[in-house]
Amino acid sequence: MAQTFRALVLEEKDGKVAGAIRELADDALPQGEVTVAVEYSTLNYKDGLVLNGLGRLVRTYPHVPGIDFAGTVEASTSAAYKPGDKVVLTGWRVGEAHWGGYATRARVKADWLVKMPDGLDARRAMAIGTAGFTSMLALMALEERGLGPAAGEVLVTGAAGGVGSIAVALLAAAGYTVAASTGRKETHDYLKSLGAKTIIDRAEIGAAPARPLGTERFAGCIDSVGGDTLANVLTQMKYGASVSACGLAGGAELKTTVIPFLLRGVNLLGIDSVMCPKPRREKAWARLASSLPKAALDSTITEVGLADLPALGSAILKGQVKGRTVVRPGA
Repeated sequence: MAQTFRALVLEEKDGKVAGAIRELADDALPQGEVTVAVEYSTLNYKDGLVLNGLGRLVRTYPHVPGIDFAGTVEASTSAAYKPGDKVVLTGWRVGEAHWGGYATRARVKADWLVKMPDGLDARRAMAIGTAGFTSMLALMALEERGLGPAAGEVLVTGAAGGVGSIAVALLAAAGYTVAASTGRKETHDYLKSLGAKTIIDRAEIGAAPARPLGTERFAGCIDSVGGDTLANVLTQMKYGASVSACGLAGGAELKTTVIPFLLRGVNLLGIDSVMCPKPRREKAWARLASSLPKAALDSTITEVGLADLPALGSAILKGQVKGRTVVRPGA
């Protein structure tokens, strides 16, 4: 095993957070049973917050961010993993409370890892990442509440972002009629290439609802926006339909009424990908590997290095990143 590794290290000074690429000794790695040679990481909205020192997600500096990674086990004191195993990590507050994947090496608890499912490699696994994993959890939750392709149109909000892009591709591949909401006209062709049948301008659903109930339209929704968008969407759900809420890019507050729940039996389903139990993780990753079209997934990818992350961390918070950004720490 190499004696040093390359990492993007965040430091805090006078309340401001800045990052620099450094070579660190292996003994700087945090405690954990499994050491992984990181081949790829990725960029999520939460990574943008961490890179900019926002949200009080990181309490101790210096810190190595990156909430996802995929790679090969180098060393393990756990019977569950051996050197050479291919693994994926998302969640468990890695990249927040624990050093993460913006490095060529990571050390974590064995229980946090999932073995790479057949049909995926590290690059594609990170094209999925937390965003795609969350999308699959959201779809599974909708289907467990009775959603099927025959039910009607399914809405994806924030469709051009990471969660939305994978959600559109997953739904389309499963036979659903997908309506994709975005505020970026330049992404329309991209979303249609992923399988969206209808494009809805963000302005149509991004304002607070004018009345407690609107016209019934959507059979289901994967919402990564929150705020007024979610409040508006709730008023347009069909009777008994469900919304999987998995993001807050448009705000954390939800100003709504109980009317959609009482008069239409609408279900609001919370999706948590951070502490999701391992059996459900494995089920979601297996389905992602088998059902997400590889060509659609590959079309979402932009590959970058560690040096690109500070600028991209700001861009993703402004809604300026399209699709999935995979990070190659060794590049």
